[in-house]
Amino acid sequence: MSISIRALNKRYPNGNHALKDINMEIPSGMFGLLGPNGAGKSTLMRILVALMEPTSGEVDVFGYNLMKERKEVRKILGYLPQDFRFFAKYKTYEFLDYAARLSGMNNGKQRRQAVDTMLESVGLFDVRERYANKLSGGMKRRLGIAQALIHNPKLIIVDEPTTGLDPEERIRFRNILAEVSKNDVAIILSTHIVGDISSTCNCMALMNKGEVAFFGAPQDMLKEATGKVWRIKIKGDDLHKVDAKYPVISTIPSGTGWEVQVIADEIKDYDAESIPPNLEHAYVYYMEKKLNRWTND
Repeated sequence: MSISIRALNKRYPNGNHALKDINMEIPSGMFGLLGPNGAGKSTLMRILVALMEPTSGEVDVFGYNLMKERKEVRKILGYLPQDFRFFAKYKTYEFLDYAARLSGMNNGKQRRQAVDTMLESVGLFDVRERYANKLSGGMKRRLGIAQALIHNPKLIIVDEPTTGLDPEERIRFRNILAEVSKNDVAIILSTHIVGDISSTCNCMALMNKGEVAFFGAPQDMLKEATGKVWRIKIKGDDLHKVDAKYPVISTIPSGTGWEVQVIADEIKDYDAESIPPNLEHAYVYYMEKKLNRWTND
């Protein structure tokens, strides 16, 4: 396995137990880290990129012990935080050249070639002379992943990379990561956007309140929700009753009423049709049913 996490805990001075005995074996390829705000995803990532020390536990990254060999881990690490910023005085190619220098690429000719190749691969070569802070939102995220990839890292960690992007840019960004993951690279994609996981990841973890609620293939998570997703058609004045009784995933106006998708073990009060779950359905099922946030009366 590329990353081995054993009995990892993080407790902050204020008493918040952000990570509770995390155990995971993360393979190479695209790995999805899914969960709501406050689940512990950001704390786990900050530990993995050596910005924070755990309270207890062990982490191995491609054979290096994270707690004892932090410099070695940083050399093989690429990181794109959610709030990634650019220096206003740098043009796009200058910023990437600066990132390449920081990563240890000291040969000027090789570095310039690597910068041009990377700008081409992320679709930014035509705007290489534009100041980085003047790029569109999608272009900034692409430049962000370019700086994370410029030194050919073995582990890449990206935090909420598609938040705020339009659908076309989201697909482009996911495709870039998927292409890189073919080269025996581990990419940890932390997100609350379920579509980012279902489109790219063969393995995933669902975190909640500092614990791992699910670990495995997205298809296995789907199996858990099979037979638990229903489509019902209701009159307009019944919507609030359904919403109070079941977790509602979607509502679509239909004539004088609504077509509603809900999560439930069974539907007794309405004419309901069982439908195949997608990963969003499975996510809601876990958060509402498996984690005891909701129960049918």
